[in-house]
Amino acid sequence: MKKGDICIVKLDVGAGREQFGERPAILISDTKTKVAVVIPLTANIEALRFSHVLIILPDKKNNLKQESVALVFHIRAVDKSRIVKIIGKIDLKSQKRIDKTLKEMLGL
Repeated sequence: MKKGDICIVKLDVGAGREQFGERPAILISDTKTKVAVVIPLTANIEALRFSHVLIILPDKKNNLKQESVALVFHIRAVDKSRIVKIIGKIDLKSQKRIDKTLKEMLGL
């Protein structure tokens, strides 16, 4: 697994507006432990109204089936056993936008 991979993850039931269920996510970090850091994706385009989100358009490299919103503000650590499979990879331009958004959001 590498940074920028798009994977299908199983997220536990969350509370409130937390993302849950089996969904695509962008891998941000594959740690040396049994934990990976991911950004969940949603097909709900209305999520673009929030700050710290980015649109990801489907293409042959990422293998997404529809326009998706990367919910950067929902970044989370997951046990690697929750990663079902890798389906694609985001393009370099999208990865740079995600990195920039993460830095802005975290005040780095």
